[in-house]
Amino acid sequence: MSDAFATILGQPQVRDFLRSTVKSDHLTHAYLFVGPAGSNKTQAAHAFAQAIVCPKGASGPRGGACGDCDNCSRVRKKTHPDVHYCEPEGVGGYLVEQVREIMADVSLSPIQASRKVYIIDRADLLNRSAANAFLKTLEEPPEDVVLILLGRTRDSVLSTIASRCQVVPFRHIPPTEAAGIVSQNTGASIEQSRMAMEATSGSISNAIAFLNARGNERMFFRGELLSMLSRIDSMSDWQVLIEARGIIEKSKAPLDSLRAQQEEELARNQDFLAKSAIRKIEERNKRRLTAETSACLKQALSIVSSWLRDIAMLRAGTPELVINGDALASMQALAPYADIVRISAALRQVDEAKESLDYNVSPETCFDVALFKVREVFDGAGSTS
Repeated sequence: MSDAFATILGQPQVRDFLRSTVKSDHLTHAYLFVGPAGSNKTQAAHAFAQAIVCPKGASGPRGGACGDCDNCSRVRKKTHPDVHYCEPEGVGGYLVEQVREIMADVSLSPIQASRKVYIIDRADLLNRSAANAFLKTLEEPPEDVVLILLGRTRDSVLSTIASRCQVVPFRHIPPTEAAGIVSQNTGASIEQSRMAMEATSGSISNAIAFLNARGNERMFFRGELLSMLSRIDSMSDWQVLIEARGIIEKSKAPLDSLRAQQEEELARNQDFLAKSAIRKIEERNKRRLTAETSACLKQALSIVSSWLRDIAMLRAGTPELVINGDALASMQALAPYADIVRISAALRQVDEAKESLDYNVSPETCFDVALFKVREVFDGAGSTS
């Protein structure tokens, strides 16, 4: 029997609160999880959702999901038809039409479990128009619906939204503590854990998944990417373009297993679910693939950012602050040619590339521009003909 709440790492108070909430069956209709990026809010929301839809959640000895039933299995795999993860689809946040679609779905009965759970990420991006469309459901949702909103701070979420939710605060987890948690849960060294944290923008759960990936494929990909960066100073324009395409293809490799998993899930459901339910599952699968694709590409860009910061640390004479220690020799060879001002410009460009991915800008364009900017850091180090 697995304990879903055990995955809420670094947040003991949150874990105890959610466990007691399920154990006592004192669920409210809406929760607002607030905390900085990397505080494990999303993982906590999925663990909470698993306990809510598990038929043995409240009766379990630890007040959590049983971990063995089909409901638990599907939530873990993110394929449960009654657990919905939503994120902004508009350039500036949630679209009114998107929120209305969510609300229309809320009114439908659960497909498999006795309750439905909606995880609304970046609730701070619910603007007034979208929030107004959301308020009625937030005030009077169906009895079998639980809404979990995620935001950075309570003040960043519209007061009309926050005041209708039970707020659950998440603490900031210091980097050293976070690396220790990752190490304890993977068996990796502290150094490897720090590398994984950098690659996943400080997310503990994502860092653990990074290190536990099948066949160590994510660490292998990271090594290939760092090797490419060590040669970027001498690449021609054409070579930069080819490398950008290669990064995009390799970063998407984990999605093959996700697609296969989704196809298998659909095949199992074809015989006993209505066509409308199948369409909803297909739509959910498509959204998840899009989100996972973006996450994989951002992971690659985070590795580039980490490498650039290490170059800056070497340039500043502080090698003890380097994160990617396994690439130290190649970085030391390049650091004397690096320009600090251009490193800053390249870091800004990589950050802009991450943001552009959220706005459906083509990955090719994002990576092309970012890598050309990275190459500029070392103008004069090698031939760029």
